[in-house]
Formats: sequence, structure tokens, C-alpha cells
Amino acid sequence: MLNNSISEIPKNSLCSEMPHLNWLDAYGFLRKVKPSVSANFLFYCYRILRRNKISKIQPGALTQMNKLVDLDLSVNRIAELPPSLFTNLQELQQLNISFNPMKHIPQNQFDLLTNLQSLIMEDIEIPNIHNRMFSRLVNLSHIYFKKFQYCSHAPHVRSCKPNSDGISSFENMLANILLRVFVWVMACVTCFGNLFVICMRSFIVTENCQHAMSIKSLCCADCLMGFYLFCLGAYDIKFHGEYNKHAQIWMDSWECKLVGSLAMLSSEVSVLMLTYMTLEKYLCIVFPFSHFRPGRSQTLRTLATIWSLGLFITIIPFFSYDTFGNFYGRNGVCFPLQSDSTERSGARGYSISIFLGLNLLAFVTIVFSYSSMFYSIHNTGAKTAQRSVLSREVTIAKRFFFIVFTDALCWIPIFLLKAVSLTETEIPGTITSWVVIFILPINSALNPILYTMTTSSFQEKLKQCLKSKRHQLQESGKSFTLVSIHTNTA
Repeated sequence: MLNNSISEIPKNSLCSEMPHLNWLDAYGFLRKVKPSVSANFLFYCYRILRRNKISKIQPGALTQMNKLVDLDLSVNRIAELPPSLFTNLQELQQLNISFNPMKHIPQNQFDLLTNLQSLIMEDIEIPNIHNRMFSRLVNLSHIYFKKFQYCSHAPHVRSCKPNSDGISSFENMLANILLRVFVWVMACVTCFGNLFVICMRSFIVTENCQHAMSIKSLCCADCLMGFYLFCLGAYDIKFHGEYNKHAQIWMDSWECKLVGSLAMLSSEVSVLMLTYMTLEKYLCIVFPFSHFRPGRSQTLRTLATIWSLGLFITIIPFFSYDTFGNFYGRNGVCFPLQSDSTERSGARGYSISIFLGLNLLAFVTIVFSYSSMFYSIHNTGAKTAQRSVLSREVTIAKRFFFIVFTDALCWIPIFLLKAVSLTETEIPGTITSWVVIFILPINSALNPILYTMTTSSFQEKLKQCLKSKRHQLQESGKSFTLVSIHTNTA
């Protein structure tokens, strides 16, 4: 009965005229399903009511259809399903309610469908989704959702679609083999590079101790990002082949929250540290005759303040679950970067204030500071005396400029991704996963190289240290030889 203008179905004629009818496809005219109309369909095994204008199904409309096997209510205007809609439908094996403007589904809506094998819920937002909603569907083998994240609430279902969000898949926490390999590469480079700088800066004495303290503090923050990546790689191996069975437990766990908070702490402390060091150099170069030269105690207080502020930013989402929800557990990598319609308003506002507020302000401050520094250098470049006074600061400023430039390459994609996600535009999860695994940590991996390993002062100090050690070894070797000769002679 496709594409017609029928507005009402007679109450008794269909069953009396066609008592053995078992399939009816009524397309394009129904507006409401009443119990009196449903009684005519008592013997139908298949009922297809897709692409109608049904906005309401009255309670009890399907109670007499105890032989119904397949029910298709997709592409209608149904905003709510009556709680007792599926009473007496124990024979139902396939249910399709896709593409309806539903916003809430009761937890026990499907409890009576014990023989249901396929449930199709495409393009339906389920903000109140819970494992309890599908736990009674013991024979369910196929389920279709709007989002991959919903699959974690039906871990016993053999086939769930979509089977990936670009970050995770039904089998693995990191869906792509390149991501699974690259997370270990980035973790090793980030951790070992920063630990090397911390050790070298501790053993090699420099003239500017305050600058060395700031760099070591930055390296400590960057090490946390490496530890975060190590944790992702370890849990990816742990859940290998059966991630969906553990996905919801993992995203709700304290381990996921802790790992995500470490990544947030690392990124925020790193941004604040870069801002502080940039402003310090800005004051030294733009105002060379000012007496602003932070001492050891002042530097320690500033670093402690930065770490305290970063820690406070990180733990705020733990204060109120009603406001922030599961802030760090919205995806498999436990990092709150992407927004969607199911995100709580408090969590959305907070992430905006961090990524598009504080971080963007810090980035603009850094860009403005370096622009002012080089403008000042350009104006004083013709004066030899002043240039000789500023030569050391200029060298450091150029190096910091290159560091900030690389940071900009990392943070600009994050700013854009966060801004686009606020418009509720569909963003492929593959983009998010590469941003979190590759772009976000890359400045943490590059900082030790840019800050320390390529600086001429560090290379000179390292050469002097190696020469000193070599000289000591040679002296020790000579002493050992003299002692051996003396012993043999005796």
C-alpha cells in the first residue's frame, strides 16, 4: 500500500477480506496508530510502517499482535514510545525505530522482547543510555546505533554498528594499527628525551640557574604526556581483541580519569610555562634597563604557582558529576577534546574556557610578546653597544621563537577542532585520534631537542663535561698502570 492518499484504514475489512495476509507495507499515509487499527493486523507476521507521518502510538496499540515477528517504525515523527508498547510481543525478532525524533527511552522499554534478535536505532540520540536498557535482551545478536560509543552499553551483542568511531573499534581501544604503533613511538621519544634533558641540566652547571629550573619544570610536565601515551598503549594491549566488553567499564573507571587528567595537567602546565618564559624574556629584551631579573626564590614561587594552577584546572571536573558528567571518560583515549550534543552544558562551557579561552589567550600573548621583542631588536640593531648588551638575550629569543612556532603548529589544529565541534558538525573520529596521539604530544617530544640539545651553550657544556670525564679516566688509567708496574717490579 505504497504512495497513496488513504487517510484511514477501515476497522474490520482487512482481516475479513484477507485472513491469511502476513505482510503489509503501509508507506506514506498513516499519522496515528490506534488499538482499533492494530486489531486488524492481528495475524500479520510482518508490519512495515516506515516513512509515514506517525507522531503518536497510543498505549496498547500493539498488545493484540502476539504473532508479530518484524516491526518497522522507522522514519516517522515518534517522539516517545509508550512504556507498555511491546507487551505481548514475545515473538518479535526484529525492531526498527530509526530516524525518529526521540530524546528519551525508558530503561525497561525492551524488557519484554526476550526473543528480539535485531534492534535498529540509527540516528537516535540516547542521552540516558545504560547497560540496563539492553541487559534483558539475551537473544539480541545485532544492534545498530547512531554512535559507536553506545556499543559499549551492549557488550553481550555479537555485532554492533557503527563498529568504530575512528578512535576505538569493536576489537581495539586504538582502532588503527598506525595509532597502536605510533603511540609507543611518541611515548618513548617524549619520555626519554625529557628525562635526558632533566638529567643533563641537573649535572651540568649553568650560569642562568633560574632559566635551567624553568626548563626542567617544563620537561617534567612533558614527561607526564609521555606517561599518558604509555598508559594508552598498555591498556590497548590489555583490551586487544575484545575492547567492547570492557569499554564502558574502562571509560567509567578511575584509571581512565587519572590518565586523562595527567594529559590535561601536562598540556596546561606546558602552555603556562611557555607563557611565563616568554614574558620573562620579553621584559628582559623590550625593557633592557629595567631591574626585573627574577631570583631563585621568585622563580620557585612562580613555578609552584603554575603547577598549582594546572592542578586546579585539572581537578575541577571531579568536584561535581552533575555539572561535568564523565568529563575525562567520553572516549577511549580519555581526553576531553571533542564536544557533541550529549555533552553536559557545564562540561562544554569548561572545555571552551580552557581550550578556546586560557590556551588561546596564552598563544596570543606569546605571539604578541615575540613580535614586540623582534620589533625592539630591529630598532636597536644599528647601535653596536646595545646590540652587544642584548646579544645573549637575542640568541635565546630566537630559539624560543622557533619553539613557539612549533607549538603553534600543534595548537592551531586543536583550536580549530574544538571550535568546529561546538557547531555540532560531524567530525570523523580519525581526526580526533590523530590530534590526541600525534599533534597534542609532538611539542612535548620536540621541546627537549629545541630547548637543550641544539643550543650551543649546552653543547659546549656537554663537551667540557665529556672532556673532563675523559681526562679523569685517562688519569685513572695512568695511575692503574703505574701501580701495576710498581707491583710487578716489587
